[in-house]
Amino acid sequence: MVRVSGTREDVGGPSGPPGPGASTRDDDAALGALGYRPELKRTLGNFHTFAAGISYISILTGTFQLFYFGVSFGGPAYWWSWPIVFVGQLMVALCFCELAARYPVAGSVYNWAKTLGGPHVGWLGGWMMLAATMVTLSAVALAYQVTLPQIDARFQIVGDGSGATDAAANAVLLGTVLIVFSTLVNAFGVRLMARINSAGVFIELIAAVGLVVLLASQITRGPADVLTETQALGDGQSLGYFGAFLTASLASAYVMYGFDTASSLGEESHDPSRNAPRAILRALVASFLIGGLILLFALMAVPDLASKELSDKGLQYVVLETLGADMGEVVLWCVVVAITVCVLAVQAAGTRMMFAMARDNNLPASRQLARVSPRFRTPVLPAVVIGVVGVAVLVVNVNQPQIFSVITSIAIIMIYLAYLLVTLPMLIQRLRGTWRPVDGGFSLGRWGLPVNVVAVVWGAVMSLNLAWPRAEVYNATGEQHWYLRWGAFLFIGVVAVGGFAYYWFVQRRRTGVLAEHRAVVPPRDPSAPAS
Repeated sequence: MVRVSGTREDVGGPSGPPGPGASTRDDDAALGALGYRPELKRTLGNFHTFAAGISYISILTGTFQLFYFGVSFGGPAYWWSWPIVFVGQLMVALCFCELAARYPVAGSVYNWAKTLGGPHVGWLGGWMMLAATMVTLSAVALAYQVTLPQIDARFQIVGDGSGATDAAANAVLLGTVLIVFSTLVNAFGVRLMARINSAGVFIELIAAVGLVVLLASQITRGPADVLTETQALGDGQSLGYFGAFLTASLASAYVMYGFDTASSLGEESHDPSRNAPRAILRALVASFLIGGLILLFALMAVPDLASKELSDKGLQYVVLETLGADMGEVVLWCVVVAITVCVLAVQAAGTRMMFAMARDNNLPASRQLARVSPRFRTPVLPAVVIGVVGVAVLVVNVNQPQIFSVITSIAIIMIYLAYLLVTLPMLIQRLRGTWRPVDGGFSLGRWGLPVNVVAVVWGAVMSLNLAWPRAEVYNATGEQHWYLRWGAFLFIGVVAVGGFAYYWFVQRRRTGVLAEHRAVVPPRDPSAPAS
């Protein structure tokens, strides 16, 4: 059975659980056991870590940004992909919970892969996660363009939207403003980021629940009419509707990831061994329940299921059409808040990943990237670097939106592969009998092996589904190019092989915790007996 127990209360003794100071000392001691000196400031509580995970997943951002895609390729019945993806990602999340309880450390996926599979596997997982995070930052920032001009035409600052590049250029402008804001917030310390993020998540959750209620009040058809409506989209395909459904399932797969962010802030959280696993599960489950209801009720409430606007304007159209302009705009403003905190969370996760790799001397200019600001107690330079790269990736979207969409899709595949570089070594350790969950902490018990097997199979199958060379995903517009359709395999191959070659021939001889970040080992008492 799954077991969650609190280690702090267990060691509290007759006088009760230790106070915050004792808890912090225990957390720092656990970090020291991993070889690192505590440098980041522990200020985050339970809701902060939960907010970090759920804001990365971002219910409103994902559903509003990708609803059109699912309906376009799978019809209303694409909704079934939402619970299927949830079950697969839940298996991954449960494995991560055991790891978060045992290794509550910054750059969670990188450090977990390194601990389970060795430094070469860790470097590859961290490298792919870091590259994917920077592209994801840009992709989420682009969501401003999907929402703000629908609220008010004045947000279409570049042209009037009718020009060939008006929308793309305007998306870059709006996205750049958002990334600059996020970079400043992340650079000024985790407390400021956490406060803004938590406030934004609170607004997002209230808005999401409110949207569920409002859409439920506008229902015009039963769930059976939605969940069985394929709109004959599989006709003429070799796999029939199953092939169309596999394509449409990308809309759900593109949303439900990033829950590991709750554990990536482990060095800045109180009692992360207990709180991080709970935050991971709560973030994923809450996103599944609320997001699933929004999608279902939207399809049950829209006046016409066959409307072309569903695949053109997506969920924004449903909200404005069913709730009216005034209430619809209120909801869309909440979506803007959700996009904002999602960008904050993505950049925070990427910053910790870059810091964690640099602390191990695993990146160029590692000493500079791993430096922690004495004033803000946060790694400032990684936040700036990720922001600059994010804006540079945005600029690609102006004249090459097709290439940008390919890179964005590939970034999500790399995150799934990075997860696989954690769950697969973990499975190997389970089979060898060398994996042990932390005593008194989160444990899957006898369910650990089957859950881990499903997590690995799911990660491999979904990565292949995401990367499959579909023209409608990787070459949807313009002239057909083989290198775009096979872009996932080509790009990931270059990133993985090129990155690993760099590590193997250059970086691996340098890797190791930098002296200024290494845990201080107290001198042994000469009179103490040798162990």
